[in-house]
This record gives sequence, C-alpha cells and structure tokens, in this order.
Amino acid sequence: MLYLLVNYYYPWLSAHHLGSLRLFRDVTFQTTVATLLSFAIVIFFGRRTIGWLRAKKIGDHPNFDQDQMNRLMEGKKGTPTMGGILIIAAIAVSVLLLADLKNFYVQMALVCLVWLGAVGAVDDWLKLTGMSRPQASRQGLTSLEKLLFQIGLAVVLTVFTYRYSNYQASHTFFFPFLKRAHILLPMSVFIVLGTLVLTGSSNAVNLTDGLDGLAAGCMAIASFAFVVLALIAGSDEFSVAGRSLTEYLYLPSIPASGQMAVLAGAMLGACLGFLWFNCTPAQVFMGDTGSLALGGLLGYIAIVIRQELLLLMIGGVFVAEAVSVMMQVSYFKYTRRKFGEGRRIFLMSPLHHHFQKLNWSEGQVVVRFWLVGAMLAMMALATVKLR
Repeated sequence: MLYLLVNYYYPWLSAHHLGSLRLFRDVTFQTTVATLLSFAIVIFFGRRTIGWLRAKKIGDHPNFDQDQMNRLMEGKKGTPTMGGILIIAAIAVSVLLLADLKNFYVQMALVCLVWLGAVGAVDDWLKLTGMSRPQASRQGLTSLEKLLFQIGLAVVLTVFTYRYSNYQASHTFFFPFLKRAHILLPMSVFIVLGTLVLTGSSNAVNLTDGLDGLAAGCMAIASFAFVVLALIAGSDEFSVAGRSLTEYLYLPSIPASGQMAVLAGAMLGACLGFLWFNCTPAQVFMGDTGSLALGGLLGYIAIVIRQELLLLMIGGVFVAEAVSVMMQVSYFKYTRRKFGEGRRIFLMSPLHHHFQKLNWSEGQVVVRFWLVGAMLAMMALATVKLR
C-alpha cells in the first residue's frame, strides 16, 4: 500500500520536499522495514493472542505411542496452540503495507499464505476444540484431506506462475555449483516439480514443529537466506565489475521477483517475534496453522526465484525431519510384511524425538538443530559464487 501510494504521488512528494519517501520504493528498504514491522506486531499482540487462545481453551494435548515421550511432554499439556494466526497476521499486514501489491508474485504468495493457514487452522480447530471427527477422538483433517488441499493450491499457483512470465529463466531449473548447468522445463514438468516443492516444504516444516522454538528458529534462519537470494534474483540495481549482480554470480535473474525478499523478510521478523513466546518453556505453539503456511510460503518463494535445489540445502533440517518419518514408516511396513513384526530405524520419528530418546535435553536438540540449520544456510549462500 505504501509502495503504491509513494509511487503514485512521488512527483507531488518530490515537489514538496518529501522525496526521501522514495525509500519505500526500494526493495532493500521495504524488506528491512517489513522484518522490523512483523517482529513488532508479533511482540505487541503476542500476549493478547495467547490470552485469547487460553480463554477459548485452545490448548495442546501431546499424545504419543510411547509412554516415555508422553512423560517428557507432560508439561506441555494445555499450552495454547494455533499461535500461527499471529504469524500469518504479522506477515500479511507487513506485506500489505510495504510490498508492491500489483506484483503478481506478491499476490500469489498471499494466496498461498492465507490458503495454507486456513487449512492448518481448520485442522487445529477440529483437534483442539472437542469437535471430533467420526473416525477417532480429537481427529482433525486426515492426512489425505490436507494433502489434497495442498496439492490443489500448488497446481493452481504453479500453473499461474508459469503462464505469467515469458522469460526463459523463469521456466528454467538451475543447479548449484555449476556455472551454466540448467534445464528448460516444459509446463507439465514445472507444475509437477513446483507441486512437490510446495507440498513437501509445507509438510516438512509441519513435522519439524514438535519442540519449543525448533520450527520457528529454523524458519527464521531459512527466511534470512531467502531474503539474500531474492534480493539477488530480483534486483538489477547492484553491479560488480560493470555487470549486474546476477550476471556476475551466474544466478538466474527473474524480473519482478525482488518483492519475494519482502515476503521473506516479513517471515523472518514474524518468526523471531514468535520465538519470544515460543522459546522454552513455550507460552504458545504455532500449530498446523503456522507451520503449514510458513513451509508453503518458503517453498513458493524458492519456486519464484528458481532455487528449488538450494531450498533442500537451506531447509536441510526440515528435509531430515521429513525423510526420517518416511524412512521410519516405510521400513516399519516393510518389516511387518516380511518378518511379521514392524521394526524401526530410529528410536522415534520425527528425527528430533530420536535425539530426545538418546537423552538429549529439549534445549540441546533445539539449539543444535538451529546450529546445523545456520551452517547449511551459510553453505547454501556460499554456493552463489562457487560456480
């Protein structure tokens, strides 16, 4: 909104010595302010939101199939969840105020955020308010139902995103480390790849959200990395040795994608603000409301700036969590058919619970996963010149 207003009235503002407001047209400034604003919104409304959730009795009820984990998580019972509504609101307000709302990618990103947030909110509400489904007590949306909503959104977004741009780079799959290695994708492959990325990242962040501060901290690290990548991919303002920055680094230049940095900055600020209340001992959990939306939005930003492979590295913690669940479930089913009893690879999945079973404290698991996430993000950013 501010971007559009300043852009429209800039001649008048300049004539009245208010030309400094042109800063709101600069994507780096927009991103910085979006980060600070979303952080401030979460901090300011955090306690009010937690109080409202408590009043509505929207509290968490951890329930595992192992008594040891139930004992470890006993203290979390009753902690308000659905705190993701605060994260989504902070991101949405910051983007609506500071981003270019005529930008197609911004519009699609907001659709992604709200859609997945709504799916997560319905799931949380069904589980946490006693509105149980016929299949089981306190059952929210089934895995299939959530997956269908995610795939449906992903297909729509990828179709529109592919058709929007006529630039070849927008339809190309790029490889890290390799200077000119890339593949031009037909629309069908682009849609399949984009659907896998968006649904996969959404579910991976959802699986990671199991310990105080784990998902929020890892998301903040990943968001910062994508702020940098989006600024590079979408801006031709910077130059090195007489060449644009993307040309100098051999990275894809995606017209109009610089505004994705504003989205990533808003995510960064919202996640840092949420950590204020979500760090051990957590006063609130984000629930599926926040985790599905954050993961999906991160995936969509990666699709727009054509950095799907770097998403795997930057989100390495999320990938490991998701892979651990898939391996555990697949191996359990295979051994049950072959040997008559299910066997496990990990002591428990997702992966963070495996380390808890190894007698790591919750704080140790969270901080060590943060450290791994930070190292992976730094490695990913280093690849922009390792070509």
